[in-house]
Amino acid sequence: MNRWVAGEEPGTRQPRGALSAPSRSWLVLCCVHGVASMLLWWARDSAVEALTWRASDWPHHAWTLWTSAWVHLNTPHLISNQLALGALVAFGWVVRPGLRCTLAWLLAWPLTQASLLLWPHIGYAVGLSGLLHAGTMVLAVQLVLDRMPVRGGRGWGGLLAMGVLTKIVLESGWSRPVVWDASNDMSVVQAAHLTGVFWGALLGLAAAWLPARRRLRPPTA
Repeated sequence: MNRWVAGEEPGTRQPRGALSAPSRSWLVLCCVHGVASMLLWWARDSAVEALTWRASDWPHHAWTLWTSAWVHLNTPHLISNQLALGALVAFGWVVRPGLRCTLAWLLAWPLTQASLLLWPHIGYAVGLSGLLHAGTMVLAVQLVLDRMPVRGGRGWGGLLAMGVLTKIVLESGWSRPVVWDASNDMSVVQAAHLTGVFWGALLGLAAAWLPARRRLRPPTA
């Protein structure tokens, strides 16, 4: 007996283990990151200090697990992360991730920051880069596992994942968690890129494996 997924026309392919319908939530979250980063750039130093994650006292300032991603050290730091966020927005506009992808990215947000405690000499960490790595890996995993109805999605997802993983291997964030970037006159917490990729991949897999609800309808004559 033939069965059709609601809203699917005969002859179209539905990705295996399909997620919920495309959602605007991913683009909304990207906008939140972009706007909050810009607003915080113009905030008073006291506000920036209160929203910065520090390894020594973060349990008393738990909100910094989220807000520290919006803090940037200088103009090049802000611009580079805004450009990377713009690329993630454009990619999200094309592949239209579902709500599960957004939820996976939301969960990766504080976990990426908290995992930096694995390196005791990291005193503080700010910026969107770790979170952007997490979001990229969420999308890459979804595409590789054929969880989004994108033509050639597996290939694009594989290339995306390979590019991110190659970057992580070259950085060697596990042994070089913090490096000095002379061009931008700041330290780069490469460990945040590593933790972002780890949680993005893990939570992307979790979102892909959760059972998807399908509404079936009988075939029409």
